[in-house]
Amino acid sequence: MNVDRQQSRRRRVPALAPDDRRSALIATTLPLLRTHGAAVTTRQIAEAAGVAEGTIFGVFPDKASLLSAALCRAFEPGPVLRALSAIDPRAPLRERLGDAAAILLRRVEGSVQLMMLARTMPCAAEESPMAVLTESRRRLTEAVAALVEPDRELLRRSPDTTARLLFALVVNTVRGDLPTEDLFTPDEIVAVLLDGLLKRPGDPSDPGEA
Repeated sequence: MNVDRQQSRRRRVPALAPDDRRSALIATTLPLLRTHGAAVTTRQIAEAAGVAEGTIFGVFPDKASLLSAALCRAFEPGPVLRALSAIDPRAPLRERLGDAAAILLRRVEGSVQLMMLARTMPCAAEESPMAVLTESRRRLTEAVAALVEPDRELLRRSPDTTARLLFALVVNTVRGDLPTEDLFTPDEIVAVLLDGLLKRPGDPSDPGEA
């Protein structure tokens, strides 16, 4: 009976073009990766996708390639860049950075487990998940730096350095690297960042910053 139900479910899955099938399998794999890590099987993926296991190997040469593609999808910066671009550039700097910190916290919280997996899993795909992750972080840092740029003159460090420090605080908060008694909400992250960076009366300019 179970076999009959599985076969019936698979028959109901519409035929897809290879690119569409690839995208659908990646979307199915991501939540399974979060649950099972690299131990997820192609059988589990096929059952979740409602397809025969052989369908996977019609679009991916092996399991490692599918997992790599799923990680690359998870690390794409597009949705986060769109969220950052929606922040009001006319808002006060502290408010802009608080919004950015909240967005980055959600991003890192949702992908930190996958980041750890990408570092330990051998890459068998043309596109390395770690390369996608590194490029994504670069683009997100640039987007945060652009949010800081209008208030460059208020800070003792460049917008780029400010953005990198914000990102570091967010990552360390999510990973639990900071003292456990400290609760780092987005506003507290910004307070730690800005209250140590705002110029004080009489501070000389830093010649090392662009």
